[in-house]
Amino acid sequence: MTLTLQVRHRFEGFALDVDVTTPPGVTVLFGPSGSGKTTLVNAVAGLLRPDAGRIAAGDWVLMDTAARRWLPPHRRRLGYIFQEGRLFPHMTVRQNLAYGRWFAPRDARGESFDRVVEMLGIGHLLGRRPGALSGGEKSRVAIGRALLAGPRLILADEPLAALDEARKAEILPYFERLRDEVSVPILYVSHASAEVARLATTVVALRNGKVAAVGPPGQVLGDAGAMGARGASSVLTATVVAHHDDGLTELANPAGRLWLPEIPDPPGSVIRVQIMANDVILARGRPEGLSAQTILAGTVARMLPGPGPGVMVHVAVAGQEIVARITRRAAEQMGLRNGDSVHVILKTLSVARDHVGAMPDRTATA
Repeated sequence: MTLTLQVRHRFEGFALDVDVTTPPGVTVLFGPSGSGKTTLVNAVAGLLRPDAGRIAAGDWVLMDTAARRWLPPHRRRLGYIFQEGRLFPHMTVRQNLAYGRWFAPRDARGESFDRVVEMLGIGHLLGRRPGALSGGEKSRVAIGRALLAGPRLILADEPLAALDEARKAEILPYFERLRDEVSVPILYVSHASAEVARLATTVVALRNGKVAAVGPPGQVLGDAGAMGARGASSVLTATVVAHHDDGLTELANPAGRLWLPEIPDPPGSVIRVQIMANDVILARGRPEGLSAQTILAGTVARMLPGPGPGVMVHVAVAGQEIVARITRRAAEQMGLRNGDSVHVILKTLSVARDHVGAMPDRTATA
């Protein structure tokens, strides 16, 4: 189900002007504070009435100023996942979940209670109250309540921002399952590129109320203009080959073998790996005697100098791109030009665990 976001609205000192239509799956709104993410989500939720525009999930039109159509918030069939969970403290988990079901229309073809409980792994929590839950458990229950409301669109407003790194690592796989197993489109707000790389089907990068870039995560995250030079990264697809006794996981990519600190995905799994541009080293020839385990052959696709001493070098590797941020001096000393053959060197331990996630099941959201 496609998601149409056409919103124009002006406040004093700020103007939002967005016009995008995204494919099924998870659409991530990404950008710094003040970029317009919250304003856009408020428009989708019906908490803000824009000056002009159209918002629709498939054929479910939430607003269309040209047609003078406006659905009030309580009729928008939204499942809202907040940062804090916002569970009712006097209710058990089962009762909180049932509260979501109470809002579902009788004819809604939503998820069954048992399926949601199984998918989120919360069966053993049904009799507890929120005060006896961890932060990660509360988040899972909040996801379940949103699903059981029979939504036609799910809004997730920085749902991991209030969690520590351990709880984020616990919850991210559940959002991946949500992306792959539920047909409802998801509008997800985040300012963390690792979440974007793992979860997004489409990224809408916002800057000063306008769309700076839109597209698949591998395309947008590598755009230094949208992400900033320090935030630029690459997203590679690879298949888990084996887990080795020394604590490393071997991955297969058309460009060669990748090595990461051990990940939980079993052999045969197809995963995404986010690689920060600052962590990439380039070499003219294949180096020897290095401690780095991952060395991939590629070709310089383009070079984009920045305002400072750096240059972004986009290297094509077997149909994908790896972005390296190096100094202009290094590029000049190496004599790099478009079309040159180079080797990409990745330090194994530089890839954090939260930069590795499951590849989307594209058949689930079609």
